[in-house]
Amino acid sequence: EVELVESGGGLVEPGGSMRLSCRASGFTFDRSWMYWVRQAPGKKIDWLASIDQAGASTHYADRVKGRCIISRDNINNMVYLTINNLKPEESAVYYCVRASRLDYASVTPPLDRNFWGQGTQVTVSS
Repeated sequence: EVELVESGGGLVEPGGSMRLSCRASGFTFDRSWMYWVRQAPGKKIDWLASIDQAGASTHYADRVKGRCIISRDNINNMVYLTINNLKPEESAVYYCVRASRLDYASVTPPLDRNFWGQGTQVTVSS
């Protein structure tokens, strides 16, 4: 069974940082691009970052570029997202996403939620 399990969410003060983790299982992790997206209630899906199979190529949305790092550990089937200088409007559920096809390069994550984890809530508030 394919699983993506996010962790690391919670409450963070404005200007603070957060590191999210995603544990993957049930598919060949090192053949899949991985992504992070977020969605706040009533808002559109917001793509944040993408990383290729080897972790050699990363891509970021302009709104997080320079304060966000996506990384992966192909030994332990983990993908991470660190965001610095968080703002209250960035409160959302953050999701780990896997590629819809293995060995396929795409910066854009699939919108089919069958390829998403269950998400972890991040609340930015004082």
